[in-house]
Amino acid sequence: MTIRNWAKFFFFAMLVGGVVNGVFSLFIRWDFFQPYVTEGHWGEFFAGLLWMVFLGFTMSVIAQAGFFAYLTLHQVGVNIFRTLTLWNWVQLLLIAVTIFDIVFFRFIPGVKDGQSWLFYIGLLVVLIFGSIATAMQKVKMTGKKHVLVSALFFMIVITTLEWTIALMGRDENINEYVALLLFPLLAVNAYQLLVLPKYNAKSEEDRQKLEARRKARREQAKNA
Repeated sequence: MTIRNWAKFFFFAMLVGGVVNGVFSLFIRWDFFQPYVTEGHWGEFFAGLLWMVFLGFTMSVIAQAGFFAYLTLHQVGVNIFRTLTLWNWVQLLLIAVTIFDIVFFRFIPGVKDGQSWLFYIGLLVVLIFGSIATAMQKVKMTGKKHVLVSALFFMIVITTLEWTIALMGRDENINEYVALLLFPLLAVNAYQLLVLPKYNAKSEEDRQKLEARRKARREQAKNA
């Protein structure tokens, strides 16, 4: 990918994370915003909303780092296991382990601390069905069924790792942030997975145009 197209890719991924986090924060953290709206403190309201947008930008940076790490991991996995089929079976196993870890080591302790099962089931449904929808769209766009497993692995396993990292050290309003931070990570990861081929194709087109211009200049220099 060329620098110019990477900059566009980075900017729009940041925008997706900021907008999604800002919008969902109005619903998930309405208890935070509601007093400002009720009392007409619009400056504080917009300052709080801007903070949520910047938090979404941060989630986007984490998601982009995870995405490029996954691209490396995917290539290493294919090289180690020699065939894409075997690597896909390994990815399916890791998806199952990740879901098991979420339920038994993340959600069950939360329920024991008084949180509702409904809260965690809702988050798991959002994660899994959002991932399936994105993976199905990826298959539709590429016409390659074998990308389904890799897309699911990225959307479930990598998003969960990013989600866990994002929540480290947060004690205050932890349950609200558990719900809130999932949405920008899912949205940015879906965006990256689906639009990366477009930016790669545009980069290749730009390189071909640049090479054509260089060739034309060389021809002009020879004829001068």
